[in-house]
Amino acid sequence: MTQPSARVRVWDVPVRLFHWLLLALFGFSWWSGEQGNQWMAYHAWSGLAILTLVLFRIGWGLVGSDTARFAHFVRGPRVSYAYFRSVLQRQPKAYLGHNPLGGWMIVSLLLLLLVQAMTGLFGNDDSDYEAPLSHWIDHDTSSLITTLHTYNFDLLLGLIGLHVAAVLTHQLLRRDDMIKAMFSGMKVGMAGATAGRMVSTWRAFVLLGLTAALVYALLWMGGGVSGL
Repeated sequence: MTQPSARVRVWDVPVRLFHWLLLALFGFSWWSGEQGNQWMAYHAWSGLAILTLVLFRIGWGLVGSDTARFAHFVRGPRVSYAYFRSVLQRQPKAYLGHNPLGGWMIVSLLLLLLVQAMTGLFGNDDSDYEAPLSHWIDHDTSSLITTLHTYNFDLLLGLIGLHVAAVLTHQLLRRDDMIKAMFSGMKVGMAGATAGRMVSTWRAFVLLGLTAALVYALLWMGGGVSGL
């Protein structure tokens, strides 16, 4: 007998807003970085916003709703490998939140985004633009960090492509509407299923304020962003 299904709240508002805001900012950062020249100041502001969001998401992974917490979806090698084998055998276990492989994808993306944003604070374009903290180090080191910033971006693009492919695979082959769920916060699960505790959005506002203040302090110590 097929068990009845019901819509279950899986993703809270902070996680959903983080996801779509990050997507928009990443796209703008990519475009503005390609334009160069007067757009570099806007590229820097976008990078600072991304840094704020990434720091917020890391914090939310510790104090947020259950499905947002790293403890909820980051699994050890044995569990992750077992899930990978089940995927190859086309018998993967269904998860309301991130599955074990998806959990490691989230962690990897956050780490690479953090590296991208932090290296952006120390770079230069060998022309008029210098990042807010580039004067803390010598020019050669700043140029080296700029090179790392470029290579890390290529890694990010590869990982994002893999992430999109995985989402589309779930969407098309397993009928797991992950894209819609990231808008609505709801997924279909067995009747009576729960994705865990959802915490107050006010906690997210406080955390976002703290991370924004931290990034602003970095900007203030660096003397601001040139060009604005």
